[in-house]
Amino acid sequence: MKEKLKKLFAYYTPYKGLFYSDMFFAVLGAAVTLIIPLIVRYITNEVVYFSADKAKHAIAVLGLVLAGLVVLEVFCNFYIAYFGHIMGAKMEADMRRDIFGHYQKLTFAFYDNQKVGHLLSRITSDLFDISELLHHGPEDLVISIIKISGSFIILLMVNVRLAFTAFAFIPVMILFALYYNGKMKRAFKRNREKIADINSQIEDSLAGIRVVKSFANEKEEMKKFKAGNDNFVAAKKVSYKYMGIYNSGLGAMTTLITVGVLIAGVEMMLTGSVALTDLITFLLYIANFTDPVKKLVSFTEQFQNGYSGFERFLEILSIAPDIADRPDAVSVKEVKGDIEFQDVSFQYEDQTEKVLNHINLKVKAGEYMALVGPSGVGKTTLCSLIPRFYEVSQGAIRIDGLDIRDMKLDELRNYVGIVQQDVYLFAGTIMDNIRYGKPEATDEEVVRAAKCANAHEFIMSFPEGYDTDIGQRGVKLSGGQKQRLSIARVFLKNPPILIFDEATSALDNESEKVVQKSLENLAKNRTTFVIAHRLTTIRNAGRILVLTEEGIAEQGSHKELMAKKGIYESLYNTNFES
Repeated sequence: MKEKLKKLFAYYTPYKGLFYSDMFFAVLGAAVTLIIPLIVRYITNEVVYFSADKAKHAIAVLGLVLAGLVVLEVFCNFYIAYFGHIMGAKMEADMRRDIFGHYQKLTFAFYDNQKVGHLLSRITSDLFDISELLHHGPEDLVISIIKISGSFIILLMVNVRLAFTAFAFIPVMILFALYYNGKMKRAFKRNREKIADINSQIEDSLAGIRVVKSFANEKEEMKKFKAGNDNFVAAKKVSYKYMGIYNSGLGAMTTLITVGVLIAGVEMMLTGSVALTDLITFLLYIANFTDPVKKLVSFTEQFQNGYSGFERFLEILSIAPDIADRPDAVSVKEVKGDIEFQDVSFQYEDQTEKVLNHINLKVKAGEYMALVGPSGVGKTTLCSLIPRFYEVSQGAIRIDGLDIRDMKLDELRNYVGIVQQDVYLFAGTIMDNIRYGKPEATDEEVVRAAKCANAHEFIMSFPEGYDTDIGQRGVKLSGGQKQRLSIARVFLKNPPILIFDEATSALDNESEKVVQKSLENLAKNRTTFVIAHRLTTIRNAGRILVLTEEGIAEQGSHKELMAKKGIYESLYNTNFES
């Protein structure tokens, strides 16, 4: 826990000025609340016995002092509320930057096992709770300590016996708080998990809203949502039960303090060991140290929320990317595109069976290589190993003779362009989406790339042309149009190595012809891997690789493989018939 708190406090470092000023005004505000009852005591003990003129003058002066103290207290409260929250918001922004940056570093293997809703909750609700703790926590703690200890010292000076009567309940309150703190912490952690489940379910349902509506399954989605929502309410019930016991218990104890002091004070007044004015002072100060106890109640709630959120935040940050630059990774300024697989095997982390087994393959720069075979034999996986989306389990992949693990990762991926079947377009304009291939590109370069991808004509048919907003995931475009934008994006990137992952399999015949032409334009003079679903599209490939579960079963041109009358011929005939 010590190390975790150290990491938590590190977020204060850039805002030391704000933090110290916030603490200063918190202390000043607390001191003001301690001084006001002392002035009241002075008036009731001393001023009321002055002569009329002297008393009027003293009351006027003390009235101005009290008014000044109230103004000062108002300013202190405003400062810690406004500037303290600004500090908390800045720290929350820093944490959001850190976790989002870490999300960018994590690999496909991590995202294969995660739900987007869970990841989203860590960057939204968790961080808000952490920032509330970082802002309110220290000032609430300082104010409470000052008020409780200050009240105790002042009350000791007024009457020792009554002071100990007032504070006799504090040890019991501390034990009570510690016991229920543990229970609340566990309950709040469960709450976080349940709300993350709900976020994940909502994200999944909304992302697939078209599928939901096409099957008229809105009621099914509501059932799934209700189950998650009911689980969340059940978890909340447990946490609220402990919170209710905690708050009501501490509330009862603070009331008992007042009752205890009143009974003891009246008894002492009857024996003449305490004055009425001192009893009034005590009753004023009881409010002064029971309020901070209530603050501590809210602080513990904040601490449970914020600290459990911070633990989840650290859980993500502690996950090291399993694919990263080696310390001695080299910068490669130019790549021709010669690729070699040397005894490459691969298996996913949670599987014992290998997806690829002892693959040996050489692809010359500029060669057009097609990969075919049944589903699940590792065609996409083999291509995903080239840009190191996954790391080889055994063997090595070399580009221009250099092991890709010795290349800087961002440079390696800049040399590889990928066009997938499932095109992902970001919310925004057509211009923004094409420019994603090269963020610094000029408008002219973007237009040139669109023309190369046979996309310029349909783009200009829209009233707003390249400034057309395409909606979430490009919902306003057809499949062929989305695919051509993704090709334009890769044209703009201009990489020496290309991967087409079943890029036309989801398109109709007319769209396929246009997209296929765009792909052929893009593939010129580049090392190209094509994962083909429709084998008719790869008859002109320089080399066709037939993959099976045992590895590379056949390779050669379309004519050579058809002449062999083996696996490829069987696949081609089946494909052609269908």
